Amino acid sequence: MAPGIAQEREIQKSYWIEQSAGLKLEAMMHVHDCDASDLDKEDRHEVLSLLPSYEGKSVLELGAGIGRFTGDLAEKAGELVAVDFIEGVIKENESINGHHKNVKFMCADVTSPDLTFSPESVDLIFSNWLLMYLSDEEVQDLAERMMTWLKVGGYIFFRETCFHQSGDNKGKNNPTRYREPRFYTKVFQECNAGKSYELSLIGDKCIETYIRNKRNQNEICWIWQKVRSEDDKGFPHFLDTVQYKSNGITGGIGQEREIQKSYWIEQTAGLKLAAMMHVHDLEASDLDKEDRHEVLSLLPSYEGKFVLELGAGIGRLTGDLAEKAWELVAVDFIERVIKENESINGHHKNVKFMCADVTSPDLTFSPESVDLIFSNWLLMYLSDEEVQDLAERMITWLKVGGYIFFRETCFHQSGDNKGKNNPTHYREPRFYTKVFQECNAGKSYELSLVGYKSMETYVRNKRNQNEICWIWQKVPSENDREFQHFLDYGAV
Repeated sequence: MAPGIAQEREIQKSYWIEQSAGLKLEAMMHVHDCDASDLDKEDRHEVLSLLPSYEGKSVLELGAGIGRFTGDLAEKAGELVAVDFIEGVIKENESINGHHKNVKFMCADVTSPDLTFSPESVDLIFSNWLLMYLSDEEVQDLAERMMTWLKVGGYIFFRETCFHQSGDNKGKNNPTRYREPRFYTKVFQECNAGKSYELSLIGDKCIETYIRNKRNQNEICWIWQKVRSEDDKGFPHFLDTVQYKSNGITGGIGQEREIQKSYWIEQTAGLKLAAMMHVHDLEASDLDKEDRHEVLSLLPSYEGKFVLELGAGIGRLTGDLAEKAWELVAVDFIERVIKENESINGHHKNVKFMCADVTSPDLTFSPESVDLIFSNWLLMYLSDEEVQDLAERMITWLKVGGYIFFRETCFHQSGDNKGKNNPTHYREPRFYTKVFQECNAGKSYELSLVGYKSMETYVRNKRNQNEICWIWQKVPSENDREFQHFLDYGAV
């Protein structure tokens, strides 16, 4: 270990020896005594509810501490190894949880190469507030080693505090690294085991306990699955494993756009809601109501602001958007569809209806004029090149601090109305994430990922997590540090 890294590790060790003096829960939670017990109970329940199934399986808990999670993990695991690098802490853990005979307690430093496990021997690697105490190099090294220990199909779950401290117990000489979430995402995305395997991101989300109790979305968790690099098309979700089927279209982009237009002219014949929802008529109304409510609840505040709705269709969301927006432009490329939208929502005098193709360079808006760009089921009908081009144009139109929200169906169709000659691109979510992450406006601005999540309406009603939404904020490239959260702007 290099001298600088060794010195940092000693600082971390001294910090935690001091923090764990008396082995109080508030030291682990970074809050005052009065908060710790209630917050701990709610937080633990939420974290455990997010884990993939590990009943009867091999679990490795890194940074186990005094055992906040050890006992709960032990209840279901076939075998559990709990690791911490402070001897007094792991001994306290053992005194509390040693009655679980399936648990082995180890005093070891996760950064040490001496800590090792058999390749492909672990089903779930769990950590809570660990990586934020490691250097960048240590996180990268540990990610590679975890990948090696993990079975194919196994999971890594970790939770970290990002951007700034969440608790109110500041302590002194705090050596914690409050990073941007994209650091962790990038490290684990680029992790591979001899290029034969890689980690597929199942999802990341803010811990709602801290949203409710502290109006704070710095607490973020990730779940990854080890998959074979050559067939990372399955993207197993929390609820079930779904198969991705590519419906690629051959021919030029112009030809593809004509196919898309023909498809939607056919789909919108009669202008039925079922065509928009891709489900049977009898389901469409109930599903639509619940889905619309959820989508709107996730949007950042746009009251009194300029909103651009791309792919507005017959107006499923136009009317709701118009209720709060100061000005709304609703765009669709099928003339009779946008006319129907206008017939339904034209009483909103703050709405302008446009028949235009989002892929056309003729569709343009003034630079930095739009507060929120909204689309729902749009990008999946564009080619890869069209998505990339539209992303670049959207960031130009967007004000600094403004938001882009989009929702797409990934991997395969969510509805049961198959239609014919369906030209939809059911992509992997990482395609959209990569395109928008790499988007910039003359390198002066970039898009910061505020978050993405599966739509719970489809999870509840169809056990399907293919419906995924993203929210991005335009920020100056040099100070993407503040991470405006969903909560501050009216979302989850």
